[in-house]
Amino acid sequence: MTANQRILAIDQGTTSTRAMMFDAAMNVLASAQIPLRQIYPRDGWVEHDAEDIWAAVVETCREVIARTGGINGVAAIGITNQRETTVVWDRRTGKPVANAIVWQDRRGARRCQDLPADVARRIQAKTGLVPDSYFSATKIEWLLDNVPGARDAAAAGHLATGTIDCFLLSRLTGGRVHATDATNASRTMLYDIAAGSWDDELLATFNVPRTILPNVRDTAGRFGDSDPVLFGAAIPIAALVGDQQSALVGQAGFREGMIKSTYGTGCFVLINTGARPLASSQRLLTTVAYQLAGTRTYALEGSIFNAGTAVQWLRDNLKLVSDANETEAMARGLASESRVHFVPAFTGLGAPYWDADARGAILGLTRDTSAAEIVRAALEAVCFQTGDLLNAFRRDGVAEPTVLRVDGGMSANAWLLQTLADLTGVPVERPAVTETTVLGAAFLAGRGVGLYPTLAAVESAWRLAFRATPGIEPAVRNRRIADWTIAVGRVRSHSG
Repeated sequence: MTANQRILAIDQGTTSTRAMMFDAAMNVLASAQIPLRQIYPRDGWVEHDAEDIWAAVVETCREVIARTGGINGVAAIGITNQRETTVVWDRRTGKPVANAIVWQDRRGARRCQDLPADVARRIQAKTGLVPDSYFSATKIEWLLDNVPGARDAAAAGHLATGTIDCFLLSRLTGGRVHATDATNASRTMLYDIAAGSWDDELLATFNVPRTILPNVRDTAGRFGDSDPVLFGAAIPIAALVGDQQSALVGQAGFREGMIKSTYGTGCFVLINTGARPLASSQRLLTTVAYQLAGTRTYALEGSIFNAGTAVQWLRDNLKLVSDANETEAMARGLASESRVHFVPAFTGLGAPYWDADARGAILGLTRDTSAAEIVRAALEAVCFQTGDLLNAFRRDGVAEPTVLRVDGGMSANAWLLQTLADLTGVPVERPAVTETTVLGAAFLAGRGVGLYPTLAAVESAWRLAFRATPGIEPAVRNRRIADWTIAVGRVRSHSG
């Protein structure tokens, strides 16, 4: 890659859309970001307007291109995206037939709970996923069944569906390409991760016609070129990757046993399991980490639905803080340990509980409970939930983690990282570049057009910025975990 070549990375997340321009050494040259409107039609339902997403992608990309010298020298585009969020659109117009259904949405929960036990077992065996409305299958089914005329239009070949990466690829290429990558396909509950293909039995289970689904490709490769009208010239689109897998790449997690945890809207912990899809007995998820040159690398994943959303709720709904950055000082300023626990099950509990009907609660309140204690409890909840996932990894026989690499917006909070190390008993490392999700997409895009022939390039670029080591006694840790477990039990549903 020559010094004047650049990589444009699109990071389409749950709460915002960003574009970032990287130089040949993977330094950030420019960044632009637009918040994403959240739509809550009913309790447990979460939607996005896909047209909002598209408009933000075009605007942010144009801004960073203009700020870095124009279109000349932009070698490739990489796209990383919120996973599972589903769009159905009309091939003839490119217009969505309804709002996108977001990964957090719970409207398909009952559908998954009603699946016969043998069907649920086959779904997990083929997809590596615990049947849940978190994934795309029930979202597609719901849209086809509830948008007037959608089933007939699909049967006539007029509709297409996909995750956000797939929708953006279609729009960027002027509707010419309908494709996704293996990481995103592996989150649909319709894709056999060992065979590497859409599965006819799963398609029949959720009544999803194969004709509306995208072609599944490598994570890095030539997907197509952007329409020259958009940015002034055609740019190769050379990587599609789900956001958590992209963060694993950005954390240089290429060796078996490497583990990363991303703290954003939710929390997602992935451990590289190499060439084998490791089946979980702890209701963790087996997923595709990345697929390069036709070869899949797998990961085991634990997903927490609500992490940063707990702080957002304290800020926007309770008005306990005016900015998320205030939480570190508030938590650090408390002199004594509190027994207040905040279980942020706003949209149910994810791994290892998978309890769609659980709802959030703040427990242990007394007359002298302060706002700072509630804020601290929200941050501690992130740490306790991460500990739940690491314990589940251990019970699945994964080797004891020697370090936890962290990223995402919440990783800037040093108090949180020290508490994370204390409550999990595992050293925590934060890299110099914490935007590992978008960094992973940029690296993969460069690889997709032949600029980075080996994985060693991103490994050599990873640099440590902060490290926290456990600082409390195991007996104290175990007591605090036991108290947390009791709090979680208080919010569990009978069906969970």
